[in-house]
Amino acid sequence: MHLYGTQQINENGHLTIGGVDSVELAKKYGTPLFVYDLQLIRERARGFIETFKKLGIKAEVAYASKAFSCIAIYQLAKEENLSLDVVSGGELFTAIQAGFPTERIHFHGNNKSYSELEFAFDSKIGCIVVDNFYEIELLKEISEERKQKMRILLRVTPGVEAHTHDFITTGQADSKFGFDLNNGQADRAFLEVKDHEYLELLGLHCHIGSQIFETDGFGLAAEKLMKKQGEWKEQYQFESTVLNLGGGFGIRYTEEDTPLEPHVYVEGMIKTVQEYAAKLKLTMPEIWIEPGRSLVGDAGTSLYTVGSRKNVPNIRDYIAVDGGMSDNIRPALYDAKYEAVVANKANEERLSTYTVAGKLCESGDKLIVDAPLQQVESGDILAVFCTGAYGYSMASNYNRIPRPAVVFVESGQHQLAINRESYENIIQNDLPLSLKKGEY
Repeated sequence: MHLYGTQQINENGHLTIGGVDSVELAKKYGTPLFVYDLQLIRERARGFIETFKKLGIKAEVAYASKAFSCIAIYQLAKEENLSLDVVSGGELFTAIQAGFPTERIHFHGNNKSYSELEFAFDSKIGCIVVDNFYEIELLKEISEERKQKMRILLRVTPGVEAHTHDFITTGQADSKFGFDLNNGQADRAFLEVKDHEYLELLGLHCHIGSQIFETDGFGLAAEKLMKKQGEWKEQYQFESTVLNLGGGFGIRYTEEDTPLEPHVYVEGMIKTVQEYAAKLKLTMPEIWIEPGRSLVGDAGTSLYTVGSRKNVPNIRDYIAVDGGMSDNIRPALYDAKYEAVVANKANEERLSTYTVAGKLCESGDKLIVDAPLQQVESGDILAVFCTGAYGYSMASNYNRIPRPAVVFVESGQHQLAINRESYENIIQNDLPLSLKKGEY
């Protein structure tokens, strides 16, 4: 059994996280429950930041907070000297409520609204990553009306397709994101903003996909972006100061996954950028990256209570838990794979195989198919590993199920980061019928 971060098995045979017994966490806070290992998140953040420092490269490491957003995680990012990548007014508002330094916030998104962009200007954020021509016009209008400067990056699609799941690959030419680097769109966008009085163009941004286990794709993307910046210097005497190579660094969900350590990704990027800076006689740009999943993914563990069981003779054994696709949509959406352990029997052999079903009214609500586990009984606590990214952040109230609580653990301490929703929370925005019954 593969354990992550500070996970251990104690003398009672229970899974512990951050020095805290997961079974006791389930008793205290209830289930379903997301548990985050803060020490592991800190170690990952420092792994990226310290590699840049060690190699003497000016950089920003921005937490891609769509992976998991809340006030407490933004405060942790601030403690670890991360920047922050937000993709909506809601994420920006949460960051401000957390006291995050707005000059270290970067705003992404392919359809930012006028009000969201105004909010970004009001908040004096550090950078807007521009995604399309419509957004350029909005930014010109807002900045000119306010006579307020804003730093921007142009997001481009470099035509690099990472080795990842088709649904989450974004760097290829056919993408809803960014200006195509190969059909003239990026050049046109550059010309529209390069001399604008209030828009300060820092450079280029790309994101080639997610759950990537090699460095070749990042190297090829860096090469393409550096060559484009070399063209702009030669033709227009414009030199970029920032190159943002996005995120997408993979983590281990199952034994089939082979992620690299943070420093390996960073060192590969730096080598390529340095090579082409020298070759094209460009000033070495500041390198920005945007890890999300690789910071919080395997730091998160979901705890569930096992309820019903069902045996389908000669086919499979089902166990049902008190959560499912309402708190982890990824298996249904992406066919994502996970591993699990019975947290209160973690020291026992895994001699049985079960399909872990959720409680949602959907036949596709299966968290893990054919999971090797200890003998399971109703009332056991099931721990599903590596649910820290895109679990809670994509959670829903489908079937009117409340969202789970979130707990942070570190050095034997634990605290609520997000309260469990109540039934009252679910109906708080509902309104009674007021229209008079009509005849049809």
